[in-house]
Amino acid sequence: MLELLRKIVQEVSRAPDVEAVLGLIVRRIQRGMMTDVCSVFLFDRSSQRFILRASQGLNRKAVGRVSLSSSEGIVGLVAQRAEPINLEDAEVHPAFCFLKETGEERFHAFLGVPIMHQKQVLGVLVVQQQECRRYDESEEAFMVTISAQLAGVIAHAEATGTINKIAWQSKKRIDHRFEGIPGAPGVAIGRVVVVAPLSDIDAVPDKVADDIALEIANFETALERVRADIRKVSAKLAKRLRHDEQALFDVYLKMLDDNALAGEVVDRIKLGNWAQGALSWVITTNAQQFAMMNDAYLRERATDIRDLGRRVLAYLQEDSGAQSIELPGNGILVADELSPAILGEVSAEKLAGLVSVKGSGNSHAAILARSMGIPTVMGMLDLPYRQLNGREVILDGYSGRLYIDPSDELLDAYREILREQEEVAAELATLRDLPAKTVDGSRIPLWVNTGLLADVTRSLERGAEGIGLYRTEIPFMVREFFPSEHEQMQIYRRQLEAFAPLPVTMRTLDIGGDKSLPYFPIKEENPFLGWRGIRVTLDHPEIFMVQLRAMLRANEGLGNLRVMLPMVTSVNEVDEANNLLDRALHELLEEGYVVERPLVGVMIEVPAAVYQLRRFAKRVDFISVGSNDLTQYLLAVDRNNPRVAGLYVPYHPAVLKVLDLIAREARKEKLPVSICGEMAAEPGGALLLMAMGYDALSMNATNLPRVKSTIRRVSMVQAKVLLDKVMRMDDADKIQALMIETMDSMGLGQLGAPVVPE
Repeated sequence: MLELLRKIVQEVSRAPDVEAVLGLIVRRIQRGMMTDVCSVFLFDRSSQRFILRASQGLNRKAVGRVSLSSSEGIVGLVAQRAEPINLEDAEVHPAFCFLKETGEERFHAFLGVPIMHQKQVLGVLVVQQQECRRYDESEEAFMVTISAQLAGVIAHAEATGTINKIAWQSKKRIDHRFEGIPGAPGVAIGRVVVVAPLSDIDAVPDKVADDIALEIANFETALERVRADIRKVSAKLAKRLRHDEQALFDVYLKMLDDNALAGEVVDRIKLGNWAQGALSWVITTNAQQFAMMNDAYLRERATDIRDLGRRVLAYLQEDSGAQSIELPGNGILVADELSPAILGEVSAEKLAGLVSVKGSGNSHAAILARSMGIPTVMGMLDLPYRQLNGREVILDGYSGRLYIDPSDELLDAYREILREQEEVAAELATLRDLPAKTVDGSRIPLWVNTGLLADVTRSLERGAEGIGLYRTEIPFMVREFFPSEHEQMQIYRRQLEAFAPLPVTMRTLDIGGDKSLPYFPIKEENPFLGWRGIRVTLDHPEIFMVQLRAMLRANEGLGNLRVMLPMVTSVNEVDEANNLLDRALHELLEEGYVVERPLVGVMIEVPAAVYQLRRFAKRVDFISVGSNDLTQYLLAVDRNNPRVAGLYVPYHPAVLKVLDLIAREARKEKLPVSICGEMAAEPGGALLLMAMGYDALSMNATNLPRVKSTIRRVSMVQAKVLLDKVMRMDDADKIQALMIETMDSMGLGQLGAPVVPE
């Protein structure tokens, strides 16, 4: 059974479209299980029915014509229950529904299992047999296993197969909707530009060739450069290898002959695909064929083929200037995985929206997108992004949706949302120079989270009263090596000067987790539980000291610097960091710089730090809560994993109780406490944090006007009444519902997400 499963999965990966996938599945299972019938019913969203899409054993004419609602037949019951149903004689079951067109009257034994993907029933996989008998446990287990294995394949096949291709190529516009995770709020309408990672043969987008002759010439140039590389390596190792080992290089060269892979690529280019897309298709197809072979030696050739493909692709990308990303006006950038480096390579004026196949709404790429005010959707795992280059789309950053080739009606609806957003933004702009003060006189400073230089101008334009979190790792991430002390000093000085005399809180280098440096890679199985934040910098004092010196020098004559230590879990880490800061200060004073010791604080983002807060108070001047990581660690949810993104809930009762505890403990120690997580950027969350007693809220500049407007339209008494209600609740969904209801009742509904078309 395991061998059968392996073969099915491998063959499915090579199938050209949905119909081929389903036909292959039913044939393989019917023969492998030696049963009379195997069928697949798939759920059709438009008709809300389960349609017979493939069968081996039933009347072929019934395929595509026969369907059942979710309340009809045993198939409907399997879907309703979302669990297997195994019957000795289906005809005597009360839910049995006779389908004359199928010719199933002679089949009695029935086993149906749901095909589920991300909690959704995609369809039902069925086997039937003439004799009355119950399928045994091993057969049922096999069906459950294969349906689980195939669910993702079918979901992806539906997303990338011919059903969608045909619809997209037709003149009629159909609202093809793909679901992801909201990354940054807002709506964008524009055309897709797909960004492929360098030398990733599986991520090359399909693109129509503008000049076929030029594409062939580019391919042949790249090919010759790879041949030259192989010959050079072969000559270099000639004296160290035996004759038979040396012959392996000849095999590589033969693979690149016109009669082998190279010829297939040229043929593919002549059909209209650009060189990189043609190469990707040929390499992937051939590698899959070799990977399925029974002979172990031949299976290993799949690795050789992919290696050759990557080498040729690298030269093609180099020649095409792959590092520069050209956007049309209103470009929607789509990437397999967004990174700060990608954001740094594009023109912000032309960038309308971002889509990342991987990652979640709480990844640092999404946080940066929010800071830049760019509508973003993350974790769109089933998006056939390689096929989307140049297509018109609507990106909805509020609901996490992407509509491909939208209808005129949907375009009109979203254009109206864009118009309303502009009106709200114009109204909020009038609040720039007004304080965030409640109607009963309570004032709370609103700070910003920054990382890019462009954030400074944007923040000041929106009336920010300081920087609650400057991510110093961003300048490190967009370079090819560690920036020097002088370079860092200049970068930090710009931030400090722009806000002086207002406070600027600089977090020391916080790499690790989902933030790695290309020249200082950190590879770990559990990066969020590994070497990151203060752990890295204390292990590398030579890096830490340069940064501390640069911060102190940048603060010379200004005096508005605050230094914040990330990922602290023990007082020893604080003591060691303080000692290094004092050493840096002493060195600079000896060198003649007029520097002073800044305020020092720690981030409370690890549960262990929550319960040592009063000990930290004796060593630091302030604390700041990093609610994103704190939520992640409290709930044991990787915030970059879209599969569990739904479990990352800021309004979880445990999260709210911990945030309230931190504020109370800080008050006992008379220690200033702020919060710089994304919860502060949400108007409802800001009200709760204000009521808890946080001294300052730090957020992305885009959301600051909305939070300020919210605070100015409520009283502290109202906020505390709301907090009291919330703290007595024990369900995150009910808390969320109460927050929406309360915001609406206060006339603040327009400051949240707009009502979008379904």
